[in-house]
Amino acid sequence: MGVFTVGEVARLSGLSIRALRHYDEIGLLKPMTVGENGYRYYGPDELLRLQQILFHRELGLPLDEIRLALDAPDFDRVAALKAHRMRLAAEARRYRELVKTLDSTLAALEGDGKMDEKAMYKGFDPKKQAAHEAWLVEHYGAEMQGRIDEAKAGAKDWKQAQFDAAQAEFDAIETAMAQALAQGLPPDCAAVGTSVRKLHAWVARSWNRTPTAEAFAGLGHLYQENPEFRARYEARAAGLTDYLAAAMKHFAEAELE
Repeated sequence: MGVFTVGEVARLSGLSIRALRHYDEIGLLKPMTVGENGYRYYGPDELLRLQQILFHRELGLPLDEIRLALDAPDFDRVAALKAHRMRLAAEARRYRELVKTLDSTLAALEGDGKMDEKAMYKGFDPKKQAAHEAWLVEHYGAEMQGRIDEAKAGAKDWKQAQFDAAQAEFDAIETAMAQALAQGLPPDCAAVGTSVRKLHAWVARSWNRTPTAEAFAGLGHLYQENPEFRARYEARAAGLTDYLAAAMKHFAEAELE
């Protein structure tokens, strides 16, 4: 390995230059050196540390926790890589099951086989969903369970095409918000408000009820507090979690109250 500029590291890793600069600012990934021209340069150790950061991020850890883990005096890079390998191998086995489940369902729907109800759900991870719901109830009280049940009841008759369309719409909203952040648009501007209005409508369908101002702003706060949500949004764009929460809070105060 040689020495790489920040642009080269961005291309190698798939991260944005903005994200790498953010990692430098918070002490997560410092460059090997900074030239007189202000350019950041990265060597083999920095590239290996970035690989660890990406592995930890795949596990849903927030950036602050990743930094603490990597900077711990007893951090063992080899042991960490072995642990990552074990987790990835387990996920690979699960995804192979999901592919087989998908193939079997497609074959049945296309008339090449009989639907096996017992095999329809192989590979899905109910533990992750249960853990997510438990986190919500623990942090927001017992009444949250009723809201979870209400949302499930609203979606119980959805067809796969409806789930796919909802996911595509949500991805489009996220992309628009990330672009607004990159363009430096303030979270309370009209253009951002258009995306947040779409998000509010999307959440209403997902929850099976229209969010109040308090509930919608609270959802933005939940994105900030929950490690999985924060990891998701920060992976898309550094600073997106807080930007989205601020936009949702402004929308709630301006249009829902």
